[in-house]
Amino acid sequence: MTRGFYIGRFQPFHNGHYNMVKRIAEDVDELVLGIGSAGDSHSTRNPFTAGERIMMITKSLVEFDLVTYAVPIEDLDRNSVWVSHVQSMSPDFDIAYSNNPLVIQLFEEAGVDVRQSPMFNREVLEGTEVRERMIDDEDWERLVPDPVVEVVDEANGIERLQMVSDSDSNGH
Repeated sequence: MTRGFYIGRFQPFHNGHYNMVKRIAEDVDELVLGIGSAGDSHSTRNPFTAGERIMMITKSLVEFDLVTYAVPIEDLDRNSVWVSHVQSMSPDFDIAYSNNPLVIQLFEEAGVDVRQSPMFNREVLEGTEVRERMIDDEDWERLVPDPVVEVVDEANGIERLQMVSDSDSNGH
């Protein structure tokens, strides 16, 4: 049995993340999704809580024949011990998946097998683009799996993001 690990902030979980999981599912029997910056919420960069992101991921991945675990990972501003911090919060895993150069470097230095995957329509499928469209009342729904739209609606996420983006731009 092979278990993979994929970390992201998932602010929100979008179709790029979904396609990455679809690709990883070809390699592994189980997948741990690390919810990065788990302690952050209610800001323009990190509008959603860890719990909301867990709901987005869990509901979006129901259709996969893949056991998944969503695990909150709080930020640790000490890169030299970051991998052991992640490992202490996660079920054991065999392979880490990331396209982030720092994350790749840290896992490789710790002796963890790291695999990259192709980015999916990266110029549109990135969290910043999705959040900017939410703030500007533009079409964001087609960039995320349908269950994410439901979770964002339930959390009044658009209103929250528009509110915090106003306060962030005013220097508060």
